[in-house]
Amino acid sequence: MNYRLPKSERLHADKLIKELFNEGSSFFLYPFKVQYFVKKGEDAGTTRVLFSVSKKKIKKAVGRNYVKRRIKEAYRLNKSLLPESDHSLSIGLIYVSSDLMEFSALEPKVIQVLERLTQIISENHTDHE
Repeated sequence: MNYRLPKSERLHADKLIKELFNEGSSFFLYPFKVQYFVKKGEDAGTTRVLFSVSKKKIKKAVGRNYVKRRIKEAYRLNKSLLPESDHSLSIGLIYVSSDLMEFSALEPKVIQVLERLTQIISENHTDHE
């Protein structure tokens, strides 16, 4: 099992980020708003993820970085819950709470998000076949 989170798995290209927010779908699962976009064809099997914490909700950069580190760690440890597929997936995890959550509270939420994404992807995949 690969527990790394290299740059190739992080969503950082402006074009892909715009595509995620303009064409993607979303759902809300507290404390996250989750944007996702499944793209057929190019970069087959690649999952890219974006982590965001609102400056409006958490004023201090120290707090935002604290939350982002914990979200990244929870994702990194549980990304194997996402299915391997023949299309690329872009995910945006946007933290919307104004509370600084501990890792022990964040990890189950990230797991719920990944399970919900797995369910959505499997439903979409069976619809198109």
